[in-house]
Amino acid sequence: MANILDKIIANKRIEVERQKAALPLVDLEYLIPNVEAVKSFKEALANSPTGIIAEFKRRSPSRGWIFKNARVEDVIPPYSRNGASAISVLTDMDFFGGNLADLELARSLTDTPLLRKDFMIDEYQLYQAKLSGASAILLIASALTIAETKQLAQTAKELRLDVLLEIHNEQELGHINDKVDVVGVNNRNLGTFVTDVQISFDLVEKIPDEFIKISESGISQPQTVVDLQAAGYRGFLMGENFMKTADPGKALGEFITQLG
Repeated sequence: MANILDKIIANKRIEVERQKAALPLVDLEYLIPNVEAVKSFKEALANSPTGIIAEFKRRSPSRGWIFKNARVEDVIPPYSRNGASAISVLTDMDFFGGNLADLELARSLTDTPLLRKDFMIDEYQLYQAKLSGASAILLIASALTIAETKQLAQTAKELRLDVLLEIHNEQELGHINDKVDVVGVNNRNLGTFVTDVQISFDLVEKIPDEFIKISESGISQPQTVVDLQAAGYRGFLMGENFMKTADPGKALGEFITQLG
């Protein structure tokens, strides 16, 4: 697992180049004006009492298949009905079992803000996200240089996409810029996949208060959410905790109920 992030990014570069060859960026740009406006990811978190971002994820490199045959139409509407502030949709096929069609279908089934969760390395992916109905995109600090992060965030804002910047440690705080809307602390090390929620508590005071702060990964107990809220977090990205059950939407509803 030590080099899994490098492996994913190398694979992503090849994937994106193939997609560009099949459908050039100029063709995506032509379609952008026809995209309907969607609800803001940032505002949904700012106005939500729980901040739960429920994730649609079939598998992960660390756990393998979580819910192999999960269908968007069975999970996304119940997520919305049961109180998700926003929904994260994995669109990486090779490592997470997702695709853009999942995001497009999710958009047709809900008006809840959708995050395209993928390894974004090229502006081409931002245009894909916009055309597929995303409200926001994820930028992972450990996969990008500071300059790349700023450029992609700028392009995202031009496309009216909210930007979630994910960091893992204090060294990555330098990736934060004025085009970012939400800063997420991933409690899972993407190099080793070891998870430790303490990372969120350690970094919360170091993130400027002008940004909405969310905690990601390793959250399974309502009390953890309560403690993180008290520390200053407004959002909580949770996937495996719900997707490992037979009925993710029901699991989400029960979790929110326990939050009181």
